[in-house]
Amino acid sequence: MEEAGARAGREEAQARGRAMLELCAGYGLILATVWTPRPAQAWLWWASAAWIVASTWWSFPGWAALGFRRGGFVASLWVVGAAGVLSAIAVTVAIHLHTLRVPHTALGWVLAWGGYIVWSFVQQFLLQGYFLFRFLKVMRREWAAVAAAGIFAAAHVPNPLLVTVTLAWGLVACFVFLRCRNVYPLMITHAILGVSLAITVPGPVVHNMRVGLGYLQYRTPHAKGAVDWSSGRVVR
Repeated sequence: MEEAGARAGREEAQARGRAMLELCAGYGLILATVWTPRPAQAWLWWASAAWIVASTWWSFPGWAALGFRRGGFVASLWVVGAAGVLSAIAVTVAIHLHTLRVPHTALGWVLAWGGYIVWSFVQQFLLQGYFLFRFLKVMRREWAAVAAAGIFAAAHVPNPLLVTVTLAWGLVACFVFLRCRNVYPLMITHAILGVSLAITVPGPVVHNMRVGLGYLQYRTPHAKGAVDWSSGRVVR
């Protein structure tokens, strides 16, 4: 009995150590990516993706444990509705302030925001299925949620608006996930909030949703002599 208890203790300690290793390596690679200039940034992006995929595979607990399941879907749908209400309010305010920027065709929406929507889904998986999942192995549920939301927001430094929004959303998403264990409504909500923010807040205010080094290098494209960092050209 004592030997079995000791073995279980060692296995638990090993699991905690492995979770911390995966957390630190994964998050470190993500931070290095957002703070490294091109072209090295592209190599770090692929290294980060490779580590996330590999470590997820090593520690894979099943899709349901990561939130990809039917249960809890309806119970957590309220966050989608709340995001819809907030989005409608933001769009209404932006119309009155003349800051709304939207594509005029369905194709324009796909080209402008299709990639971002996919990326928002990936970010939500990282928050719940990667970081929160591992924090739960090393600390209590409530602290795990706070820690996951905290590092999620910190990854958006030095963009003050995104840090604030992602901290608030991260906390809500993590606590909703702990209760319902379904990531699909959270992915949809993330996409709604992200696109709403991008189309209602002027680019110079939110620096076109950039974080890390990209935020610091941002220049208003329409200002004379400014650099359009998406193309590398100087505006004359």
